[in-house]
Amino acid sequence: MTAKLLNITPELTASVAAKSSAAKALLADIAANWSPATFANSLGAEDMVLTDLILKAKLNISIFSLDTGRLPAETYELMAAVEKHYKHKLTVFFPRADDVELYVRNQGINGFYESVTLRKACCAIRKVEPLKRALAGKRAWITGMRAEQAATRGNLAIREYDEGNGLEKFNPLADWSEKEVWTYIKQHAVPYNALHDKFYPSIGCAPCTRAISLGEDVRSGRWWWEDPTSKECGLHVK
Repeated sequence: MTAKLLNITPELTASVAAKSSAAKALLADIAANWSPATFANSLGAEDMVLTDLILKAKLNISIFSLDTGRLPAETYELMAAVEKHYKHKLTVFFPRADDVELYVRNQGINGFYESVTLRKACCAIRKVEPLKRALAGKRAWITGMRAEQAATRGNLAIREYDEGNGLEKFNPLADWSEKEVWTYIKQHAVPYNALHDKFYPSIGCAPCTRAISLGEDVRSGRWWWEDPTSKECGLHVK
């Protein structure tokens, strides 16, 4: 599903209008009552919807992205497009160089393919540790997660307490469908990753992301060699 393939029906239009209003109200409440709040923008389709909502409303919510050092070229191109489109400079956090060097020295450049343990160790270095720095001093953080994305997210709430990071966590698009996300993107001409048009519904690091086939779930292209119940990087594990 992408903006190019989407057939927008009156029902979709009405549904997106209602859910957009709810998301806007929630974001405004977070900005007013949970400052300092921040949005973790992974530059996926869902996160581009939230980026559009936050920046157009000029809300007091900071936005950051994590650059793992292994992102696809198309993701970097989107970063540049976002800055140009919204006239807004992205804040980017990187993994600590010493940690990356030690991992590669001991496990090899692609050691994460060898086991779930090694893959999660790579994610911990490239994602989890930078996230903790990005969230330091914040009262709340916002994500673009949706409940229907994966088996690990089936019970996702719009608001939950993140014990690991010690702050409130909001998922404004938790109840959105994939079609609703792409309807918003098409209606508002929101920039998005070119890989989505090549059947990459969920995009992470280049070595850990592939295109999917018809009928596969939207997260099946992430860590495709693993069991679906282990497919989280540690950013959102309770």
